Amino acid sequence: MSDALSIVDLARRTGEPVDLLREWRELGLISAPGQERFGPEAVERTRLVRLFVHRGIGLETIAAWVRSGRMERYLELLVPRTSEAGHSIAEAATMAGLDPALVERMARAASLGAADGTFAAEDVAILRGLKTSLEAGFPEDALEQFARVYSDALGRVAESEAHLFHFYVRHRLQAQGLSGPALSEAMNAAGRLMTPLAEPAILYFHRRALERAMREEAVMELAEEAGLRGQVEVPGQLTAAIVFVDLSSFTPLAEAMGDVKAAEVLERFSRLVRDAAGRSDGRVVKQIGDAFMLVFPDARSALACALDIERRAMAEPQFPALRSGVHSGPVLYREGDYVGTNVNLASRLAAEAERHQILATGTVRREASGLPGVEFIGLGRRRLKGMIGELELFAAHPAEEAARERVVDPVCGMELRPAEVAARLVLEGKELAFCSQECLRRFVAAPDLYRAARA
Repeated sequence: MSDALSIVDLARRTGEPVDLLREWRELGLISAPGQERFGPEAVERTRLVRLFVHRGIGLETIAAWVRSGRMERYLELLVPRTSEAGHSIAEAATMAGLDPALVERMARAASLGAADGTFAAEDVAILRGLKTSLEAGFPEDALEQFARVYSDALGRVAESEAHLFHFYVRHRLQAQGLSGPALSEAMNAAGRLMTPLAEPAILYFHRRALERAMREEAVMELAEEAGLRGQVEVPGQLTAAIVFVDLSSFTPLAEAMGDVKAAEVLERFSRLVRDAAGRSDGRVVKQIGDAFMLVFPDARSALACALDIERRAMAEPQFPALRSGVHSGPVLYREGDYVGTNVNLASRLAAEAERHQILATGTVRREASGLPGVEFIGLGRRRLKGMIGELELFAAHPAEEAARERVVDPVCGMELRPAEVAARLVLEGKELAFCSQECLRRFVAAPDLYRAARA
């Protein structure tokens, strides 16, 4: 992109009509009123204004924000790539020595290039790296997976940086009484201190994670050579043990206690699960709401972790009951995730489990035989929702399982020790316990809503 753009050039670069750009210019949103030529930062100014408008923010509000100088903080991060000359897909492919069709697929898969479809020098450099990977033996479909995993994972990292800065730095500064130019100056100062830390942190955590991944890769390689793993039928197939674990009453808990308190419970749950997984040679694949998916190299490690998570949850004060499902078998590794029938089966087991129950398949029982401190209770054959045929299921629990001296709040589902009960109510000869006066109030106001919980 040239150093000076006409309004027609700006329209072409941003996709906005010339008449609309003139309106925004006269309001001072993208440049000084009446300005005929635009610098490269006008492209990003226009994109920001378009985003504001699409999110329902009025033009006068946007203009006041621009006049406050706060837009400049964002332009410091956003403008550098817009100041470079843009290349078409065909040009970028030629420069990188790749097929244009592959470049187009990679751009769609991992959001390569600018929003207008052009490629800057840093984009071409990444394409050259992808070409090196192809020459090293990576097939194109694996390369697309690789790019998507990087894009998705680092997208979460960047989103976390932005959101946490907003919620914990900006809001703190506002709470100190800063506003207007003083707030902008303080935010800019904090941002300049923190932004340079991001890339070193990414490299550090990547190196740490890669160390572990390489150890697992060495084990997989040697196990295959020793004949301890079956023949791989398709790329990405491996044998793994999968655990799904969730909170059995999170929805009523959130309704009764509110989102903030529910989020605090989730944070406690997250720390508990991640610590237990790390101690059992496992890894958190993903978290969806109050549910975690974990992967392990073998069934013994998976079951040991599920039992450990249950023990830890039982030791937590005022904590919901858990339910878990464990299964082991061939799975497919795709784009940083594990998919296939055996993954679905583990998920269905968790959904089928009752409070405090760890459901396992016969496969897990056989492979985890000899695991100390665990007993299996046969539950017979069951048909799980969405699965064909019946499976023999087992409930796994600690052999020395202590009596649970807990009562369950019928409103939020929180489990309480006697000392944690905040209120009690006798109804139809049965004593009910509540974690708070709020849950008692909810129950008294609509007892029929919770009849099933107290039946």
